[in-house]
Formats: sequence, C-alpha cells, structure tokens
Amino acid sequence: MIENVIIIGGGPAGLSAAIYLARANLSPLLFAGSPPGGQLTLTSEVENYPGFESILGSDLIEKMRKQAKKFGTRIMDENVLKVDFSKKPFEIMGSIPKFFDGKQQTAKNLASSPITSKSIIIATGAKALWLNLPSETRLRGHGVSACATCDGFFFRDKVVAVVGGGDTALEEALTLTKFAKKVYIIHRRDFFRASKIMQERVLKNEKIEVIWNSAVEEILGETRVEGLKVKSQKSKVKSESQNLKVEGVFVAIGHKPDTDLFKNKIELDDKGYIVTVERLTFEKLKIKNLDLIKNFKLKIKNYRSETSIPGVFAAGDCVDHIYQQAATAVGMGVAAALDVEHYLEILEAR
Repeated sequence: MIENVIIIGGGPAGLSAAIYLARANLSPLLFAGSPPGGQLTLTSEVENYPGFESILGSDLIEKMRKQAKKFGTRIMDENVLKVDFSKKPFEIMGSIPKFFDGKQQTAKNLASSPITSKSIIIATGAKALWLNLPSETRLRGHGVSACATCDGFFFRDKVVAVVGGGDTALEEALTLTKFAKKVYIIHRRDFFRASKIMQERVLKNEKIEVIWNSAVEEILGETRVEGLKVKSQKSKVKSESQNLKVEGVFVAIGHKPDTDLFKNKIELDDKGYIVTVERLTFEKLKIKNLDLIKNFKLKIKNYRSETSIPGVFAAGDCVDHIYQQAATAVGMGVAAALDVEHYLEILEAR
C-alpha cells in the first residue's frame, strides 16, 4: 500500500496538517516521535494561543491529537530513522512500535520494509539550546524559559535574567522590559554579537543591566527560580562568583532544528533549517546581492511550503527561524496540508 501522505513530527505543525488532510479524506500517517509532542509538551502554562486563556502545553497537544485521530489520522509515537527522497514513491523507515491502532505489533507482522508515500510533510521542529545544568532542567517551566514572548507576561514587575549575547538574547531582553522591572543580560564575552541597532536599543534601556564576561554556574531555588550563581572573569587569572537575586531566567543561546535526518536529502541552510519555496522567495526579495543564495538548488514553484524535492513539504520550527511560536507553526502546518492536497490532485489527474 502506498500512503497518500506521511507527516514526520507530532507538534503543532504536524498535527494541524494532519487535521486538514484527514478531513480531506487523505488518511494521513503521522510519525509523532518518541516521546511525542515537541517543545510544547515542555511548556507549562500557555496563555497566548488563540481560543485558550490558559492551558498546559501538554493538554493543548493532546487536544490536537484527539482532533486529528477523530477525522482519521493514524498516529505512530515512533521516530523516523531513515528517508529516501531519491525515488517516487518516497520511502520512510521508522522504528517499530509495540502498539499501533490499539493492536499489539511484532517485528514479523509490521516488518522492517520501508513505508512508501506519494508525498511527505516534514514538521520535526527545533530544540532550544540549554546550559545543561541539572538545576536548569529541574526548574524548567518554574522560572526557567527559552521564550520571552511566551512567558514574559508571568514576570510582571519582577527581576529576571537573560543568558546570551546575540540578536535573540537582546530581543528577549527588550521584550521582557515590557513586563519586568529589571532585566539582567549575562554574557560570556565583553562585546555583543548582535546587530548594532539591537545593541543600541539594549544599552540605552534603563531597565537593562549587562553583566559582561560572565557565565551562569547554577540556578538557585528548589521549586522555583530564586536566584543565579554567576561566575565573572575579572582578568585572565582572576574570577569571582556572585549570587544574583532573580525570579526568572531566559536562556537565549540559540535553537537547533531537528533536521539531521534530512542532510543531503533536501536543501538546508547553514544552520540546518529547511529551505522552502516561501523562504527562498523572501530571501531573494530581501537580499539585493543574489550571489549570496545562487548556490541554492531550490527553484520558485507553485507550492510555498515545498522543499527542493517536489512532493516533499515542510512546516513549523524546522523551517521558521524567526517567530518559533505554536500559533505560527499551526498556520504553516495548515498551509503545507493545503499544498499537499493540491499536489495530490494534480498528481492523480496525470
């Protein structure tokens, strides 16, 4: 049996695509990953998703999953291990689930042969880079965050810290000044890597104080963030530690898209984000010197969410390196689903 469409990724982008495709009677097969759900399942309270004044990230994902299943999506909470986009139909190799659609599976009856599909949607998302401190992991969702847009509201009139020195970190700090009474930026160097205009805005803001040549050694607090232990390098041979009293910590040292599986399979940018038709079009409009992107193999085509391989589409944070919000991921997932629906209609008409 050749599938109409396989969706790789069980976060907001993948699930919203599944809902639309299932309602179009295309019976999508979705590999949700293990564990499933993406970054949203790590978010405690969500207050900026339309239609919900407040909802747990895991509950929001569960509602999407139930809706997708209701319309006929088949969901496998397993990882995709290998893809072959060099021939059609496309081939997907996934880890073998113990249970699928309520029935126990075995290696024998599920087999190890690849699953074939006429089209693919990649919605594998991206992961925030963390400091890899045990205290950071313990307090994630209890004062530790990687998204000021998502969680800044919870820190109204409080003192918070941002860790990082790039554009993302400075944008996070400026966003937090709308809520917090004071924002520390902790940066390991004595200069920012961010754009000049962002640096000027930050350094002129009275709410922001920069702690240069410093790194976070420990996040203090048992059940919620109560402070930071910060090590500052005073000279080449001298350093000292201080405790900083804060109630929130925003780690802004970057994101890594989950696209390693697709290296040398489809077009990726230098950071690993998937290049779609829409992304390439925007870059061509934005960059006057077209030589900067002349090496991209992707050509302008009819489907905005299509990748460099016709029939392979992408949506969500594995494409979006700018907004990285659940709501924008949902919109991208819907667009990819509509593109796939149209693609399959034309394919069947040939």
